[in-house]
Amino acid sequence: MTSTDVRKDAEDSGPSGYAGARLRLLTEGARSGPPRRAALAELTDDWLTGLFTAGAEELKGVSLVAVGGYGRGELSPRSDLDLLLLHDGADGKTVAALADRLWYPVWDLGLALDHSVRTPAEARKTAGEDLKVQLGLLDARHLAGDLGLTAGLRTSVLADWRNQAPRRLPELQELCAERAERQGELQYLLEPDLKEARGGLRDATALRAVAASWLADAPREGLADARRRLLDVRDALHLATGRATDRLALQEQDQVAAELDLLDADTLLRQVYEAARVISYASDVTWREVGRVLRSRAVRPRLRRLVGERSDFLRRAVAGDGRALGGGKPAPERSPLAEGVVEQDGEVVLARAARPERDPVLPLRAAAAAAQAGLPLSLHAVRRLAATVRPLPTPWPAEAREQLVTLLGSGQPTIEVWEALEAEGLITQLLPDWERVRCRPQRNAVHIWTVDRHLIETAVRASEFTRRVHRPDLLLVAALLHDIGKGWPGDHSVAGEIIAKDVAARIGFDRADVNVLAALVRHHLLLVDTATRRDLEDPATVRAVADAVGSQSTLELLHALTEADALATGPAAWSSWRGSLVADLVKRVAAVLAGNEPEAPDDTAPTAEQERLAIEAVATGSPVLALRAQTETPAETAGEQPAGDPEPLGVELLIAVPDQEGVLPAVAGVLAVHRLTVRTAELRAHDLPDGVDGSVLLLNWRVAAEYGSLPQAARLRADLVRALDGSLDIAGRLAERDAAYPRRRGVVAPPPRVAVASTASRHATVIEVRAQDAPGLLFRIGRALEDEGLRVRSMHVSTLGANAVDAFYVTGTDGAPLPGDEAVAAARKLEETLRA
Repeated sequence: MTSTDVRKDAEDSGPSGYAGARLRLLTEGARSGPPRRAALAELTDDWLTGLFTAGAEELKGVSLVAVGGYGRGELSPRSDLDLLLLHDGADGKTVAALADRLWYPVWDLGLALDHSVRTPAEARKTAGEDLKVQLGLLDARHLAGDLGLTAGLRTSVLADWRNQAPRRLPELQELCAERAERQGELQYLLEPDLKEARGGLRDATALRAVAASWLADAPREGLADARRRLLDVRDALHLATGRATDRLALQEQDQVAAELDLLDADTLLRQVYEAARVISYASDVTWREVGRVLRSRAVRPRLRRLVGERSDFLRRAVAGDGRALGGGKPAPERSPLAEGVVEQDGEVVLARAARPERDPVLPLRAAAAAAQAGLPLSLHAVRRLAATVRPLPTPWPAEAREQLVTLLGSGQPTIEVWEALEAEGLITQLLPDWERVRCRPQRNAVHIWTVDRHLIETAVRASEFTRRVHRPDLLLVAALLHDIGKGWPGDHSVAGEIIAKDVAARIGFDRADVNVLAALVRHHLLLVDTATRRDLEDPATVRAVADAVGSQSTLELLHALTEADALATGPAAWSSWRGSLVADLVKRVAAVLAGNEPEAPDDTAPTAEQERLAIEAVATGSPVLALRAQTETPAETAGEQPAGDPEPLGVELLIAVPDQEGVLPAVAGVLAVHRLTVRTAELRAHDLPDGVDGSVLLLNWRVAAEYGSLPQAARLRADLVRALDGSLDIAGRLAERDAAYPRRRGVVAPPPRVAVASTASRHATVIEVRAQDAPGLLFRIGRALEDEGLRVRSMHVSTLGANAVDAFYVTGTDGAPLPGDEAVAAARKLEETLRA
């Protein structure tokens, strides 16, 4: 069906014909993207023109104007119709009747309408008061009626915008910054708003407005294509959901990807991120240029007042500063930063004598100088480097490697400089393996960045720890490469080790350093995983880490990399508690590497408070407990001087219970009922001193309130007594709560996985559970283990975002580890229980 056919259908049948033609156009598989948006706008133009002229003689002094996105001729399936009924004020009754004839048919069809009725003077006045109205009028397009009236308004609005640009552009920039603060950055969000987030369609419109001001212009290369891609995604989103939405929700991404003939949702997100990155970078460059122009305009009148034109001319002629004797602009001041690199007007540019085609190190030298100075790289400089620089030889010369390390160690300014290099393809030219992680989404609630941005953030964090290690260069490069394997199938640490060896050798590190970097990438999760999921009192745990690390120097680097990686991941990945566990593990491993073998755990030395609670539990025949808040200063975990207020690590919950079955599920269930989150947990049997009969189970758990304040110890004890004697139906209480607060619709979580870590301990069988975190999860696990006749010696709980990764040290009733086949069978049965 051609556009002519569609228009003819609409004309033949009136509003119902328009609705049918619109539906056919939107469901036509052969047409999508810009052609469909233009056809929909054209179809709507014809329909509204018909409404405007129907049943009336030619109207003078009145016109119908499309503004905003509709004014640009771009209509997405569920876009608003932004319309202005413009009139000269001569005949109010006729205008009101015309407005009714226009607006009501639109509403009757269920279309969203943003409308106004104004005279040109009223439109200009409103635009002067409301920046959003003025931006919409910049795209005003005549639809019907008095063309001269529309043309006059367009001319006036554009003139007003250009005259007021020095005042209004800072206002527009502030609006963009506020929106970015609210909505986040489109290029990193898992559920982005395609319009409002930074780098989205609103920012693309803002760039058009800046260009219309004639003060500055955005880098055009790739910008139109990026904007088109975001519009295409929004079209597909409207069709997939049937709603006027700009938020690309997780549950709709597969359907939107299919609508666009893309492989999967990850491919969709990567395209969105790439488009957003182009728009964000163009915005940064453009607003920087706007600031430079406005500063220049503000300074020029003051200079003219202070120094007369004639004396200024004579002074410059004598100084020989580059200004021609006949007048003209003075040459801008240029301050040297490095060989071939200077600062000019607050940006880093290439020196006049620079020859990128003969100096392959120049991109890294310029980037390092810019980051060290805390200045942006100019767009012209980066584009010239990308177009002319020669590839570095393999291996890199020492200067190139040193400049890369300097760039990575410059802290926060590294990010903006790196993004400038990446925008012009220089990063993938230097590091070809970067292409696989560029704009790669991470579907994990813990991660707040794409893979490539996370790597740079990790390097920025690592730059804070360079004084803690003997080889800061290895730390910074390991930070850059630690997740480089995420672009490949399988375990990213294993794949990353191979890539890191190749990259390190190409960069020019010697064989020993290459091996250290490979080990750091391979084991970058080792410390935090072991510290939070294993029993540090078990000699096998510490010995396994020592064997993997191999040396004190590598351990030192790995400790710093672990903290930098976690801090760069997101708020849920690091805390003082995790830091203290990792520091404890590092201390134990360092002792082993120094030749001191770890001692076997001593199960017979409870603390004085535990001893007191144990005796009281036997005397009363019931559980007793104590709550004790714990705090720690963050700097103490790094072996530094304490600084600042201590951070809460949660509350230590000590429980003593006469030895009996069902203790673990009872305690876990009571805590779940009271909405307490378990961070760590230890359970062990304790034989009482001579003269006191009986055996006691001691539990030492660290808990935190999910929200609100902690319950009183007396309430916890009372419910624990009821749970142990069976009068408290924990399973029923948790089920009632789940029914009262149903889960929101969202992504279906992957099924739980349960595995046996066969070499993790010589004293117990370690069963690892990876599952979606949920209230009562520990209760279900504990009850399942009890049903299998297993005893939990200790357990280590780690919750990362929505994912729980827990390790349970279990034994049989005889206190010994389970035989291999029994351990596998128990793990399989637990997995079946959790999946049910």
